Amino acid sequence: MSSFSYILQQITIYYGIPVLAAGLVGGTLSSIVFLSLKTFRQSSCAFYLTVMSIVNLGQLITGLLSRIMINGYGSDSTTTSVFYCKLRYFLLQFCTLLSLTSISLATIDQCFTTSLSPRWKRWNNLKIAHRLILLFTIVWALHGILYLVFFVQIYSPDLGKITCGVTDATFLLYHSYGYFLILSGFLPIGITILFALLAFYNIRRSIHQNVPIFHRELDRQLTMMVLVQVVVNALTLLPSNVLTAVLRNSSAISNPVVAARVQFAQSLSILWYYLNFTSPFYIYLCVSERFRRQFIYVIYGMHFNRRKRPQIVINQIVPTN
Repeated sequence: MSSFSYILQQITIYYGIPVLAAGLVGGTLSSIVFLSLKTFRQSSCAFYLTVMSIVNLGQLITGLLSRIMINGYGSDSTTTSVFYCKLRYFLLQFCTLLSLTSISLATIDQCFTTSLSPRWKRWNNLKIAHRLILLFTIVWALHGILYLVFFVQIYSPDLGKITCGVTDATFLLYHSYGYFLILSGFLPIGITILFALLAFYNIRRSIHQNVPIFHRELDRQLTMMVLVQVVVNALTLLPSNVLTAVLRNSSAISNPVVAARVQFAQSLSILWYYLNFTSPFYIYLCVSERFRRQFIYVIYGMHFNRRKRPQIVINQIVPTN
């Protein structure tokens, strides 16, 4: 085992496992909070964030957990089961795209919320949110059929073993550039940054004009949560996309040592990439005092204390004649 491979194995285990655990706990708790409170259930932006929290759990299980098992412990189930080989990449692309779509729609939603035009505010509609999520769920599920078709088990002469991969050159080109760099990379980053800047511009404009842009505390809370999430998304997604783009043109790198270093850096950036799906709950706790109070109320007030309440047993005494 080379030094790069050993270092990557250790980082995958000792960094990946805590990130996975934090993501599963955080995603579960944020889903519980969003689904438990009526104020969130009636908000289109909160609905997008709820969907994102749920599919992030699937993304971490199919993506990060599998990467830990493969790179950390050398256990790759995709090489022993054709079904799992296809299913893993289907679920991975589906959860990734739906998660990034949800945060993109949430950012657009908050741009409309902060707009001074009533025409744009009408788009903050829960029915529209439900229809958009249903539409993109169908679109990304249909998109995943390509992965069910083209991902197969192949024998790699370089590695001397069976791997799960793609043999079709056209689809491999699409997966590398169309899916990874555009659909799950620069496109959602660009959309979220653009509409986050527009929302920030709307807020600044309303301050200068002394217009009460936020009519509810919930709007202010969700806007802050989404805007900070956009910044974290850019910081976690960009490195892997840039290094992947460089690696796809590795033929221009003549030095094998430099190529190995780029490959190592790209593997590390993918581990860093998963912070995007782990961080939302902890971002909400840090930036929103109201969310912290809501979290405590939901966990301890609604669920924990309910279990501790004593059950009143009514004894029925049958009268004797």
